[in-house]
Amino acid sequence: MILIVEDEDVISSYISTVLATNEFNSIKASKGKDAIAMAASHCPDLILLDLGLPDMDGLEVLKTIRQWTGLPVIVVSARGHEREKVEALDLGADDYITKPFGTAELLARIRTELRHSQRVMDTNSSGTGKITTGELEIDYSKRLVLLIGKEIHLTPIEYKIIVLLSRYIGKVLTHDFIIKEIWGPFTNETHSSEIQALRVNMANIRRKLEMNPGEPEYIVTEVGVGYRMMEV
Repeated sequence: MILIVEDEDVISSYISTVLATNEFNSIKASKGKDAIAMAASHCPDLILLDLGLPDMDGLEVLKTIRQWTGLPVIVVSARGHEREKVEALDLGADDYITKPFGTAELLARIRTELRHSQRVMDTNSSGTGKITTGELEIDYSKRLVLLIGKEIHLTPIEYKIIVLLSRYIGKVLTHDFIIKEIWGPFTNETHSSEIQALRVNMANIRRKLEMNPGEPEYIVTEVGVGYRMMEV
């Protein structure tokens, strides 16, 4: 079940119809407070969240929901500036789609987040220690990264970055999130220096993983926002 949080009836009905046509059940909320209550009572598999709600900002809805659940949240908003995207992602959104959007894109993002959510549950329940996407395999238990069956030699930082991206495969991770997870709380270095260090490491990773680093297959750049490991 997917919870649609959207105050414009035309858009809400359109999304609901698209979901029904593709065999997804949905419920709808037009206000933030209703969305929070329905998320708690119905336990949906995923939430599509508009930010411009009449009673409260969608980011406040996201903050509240993230206090008690990690269920997938895709922000669907007309706010297309990088700052808004980064803020939403840093607050816990799993993805961000800017209006107007295509049906195919919306469905692809939904399926990606549902697969990621299921993979996390499977990993937690089975204790599995590897993930595969395309010809790339990451074996967490053995600390190995294999490409077409051949081991890729990585520095400790490069390995940590790949593992982090793979744990959230399909999801865009912001620069700040990656930096905090890899290097910890900010040091005395400037933020721009840390961003540059991340970019250098990412360039090195791409040289080792990608057939054509200029057109990456496994790790793509979300300009001004961060990076995403793709499901191939």
